[in-house]
Amino acid sequence: MEWKTKITEMLACKYPIIQGAFAGLGRAYLAAPVSEAGGFGIITAHNFKNAELLREEIIRAKEMTKNNFGINFTLMPPKLSEEYYMKMVDVVIDEGIKTIFTSAYKAKRIGEKLHGADVNWIHKCATMKHAIATQNHGADAVVIVGVEGTGFKAPLQNTTLINMVMANKKLNIPFIAAGGIGDAHGFLSALSMGAEAVCMGTVFMAVKECPISDKSKERMIRQDCFDPELFQKVYHHQSKDSASPSMAVGVVEEVLTAKELIDTIIGESEDILYRWGFEGSCFGTVD
Repeated sequence: MEWKTKITEMLACKYPIIQGAFAGLGRAYLAAPVSEAGGFGIITAHNFKNAELLREEIIRAKEMTKNNFGINFTLMPPKLSEEYYMKMVDVVIDEGIKTIFTSAYKAKRIGEKLHGADVNWIHKCATMKHAIATQNHGADAVVIVGVEGTGFKAPLQNTTLINMVMANKKLNIPFIAAGGIGDAHGFLSALSMGAEAVCMGTVFMAVKECPISDKSKERMIRQDCFDPELFQKVYHHQSKDSASPSMAVGVVEEVLTAKELIDTIIGESEDILYRWGFEGSCFGTVD
């Protein structure tokens, strides 16, 4: 089955599945296999001390896959200026990368520079207020993260379900669902609510290509998503600066390769669609 959405067309990827951006882990060894499997891998810029090291990583990823991948510019680390990032943006543009993700700060200046170079700008937001502001700043698409996700939180962050329902009413640009998504049911649910793709972090941390320890991956497999301690971390905004997974950990049952994970999600999604009576050869949001 062909999967065709505004985001697969924008990113030129086979499936509307995007790997989340990771501090430390967001490198070629993870991003390239995700893209090679038909998803969209992401390298995180601030994992590298300078622009030339980022260039080397981009070249390394290009050697691992001919498919497209993106670069993420997330919250500016301490003592790093916007000029530090602008040098990296120059490298990304020079290397022919066509999609950059930003998050956690006002990125209008970077977005304007990207558009001047015909590069897609996608911004990740935690609230609808910020998604609307990002749209007004000219972003091509937004990722909206539900409170079910992990990492940095916003006090007024809503659930993925509500975010998707309201994004249909409030936004005119494509939006991507994130937060608690990790299997076929979550993937199809997000698309049915209007998302043009999903962005997943936790389940990609559990793939074989991710360099976290085997013990950490086994803990994810054993983790009960109804555990009160995990609940406090995720829903009570206590996961900042911790290695806590999102609620998607509840669907992590084994350690797979990136390709096996993506193939499983797509295969099971197609099975569900056929059970629902879908008869087409292409599923998507565009003709």
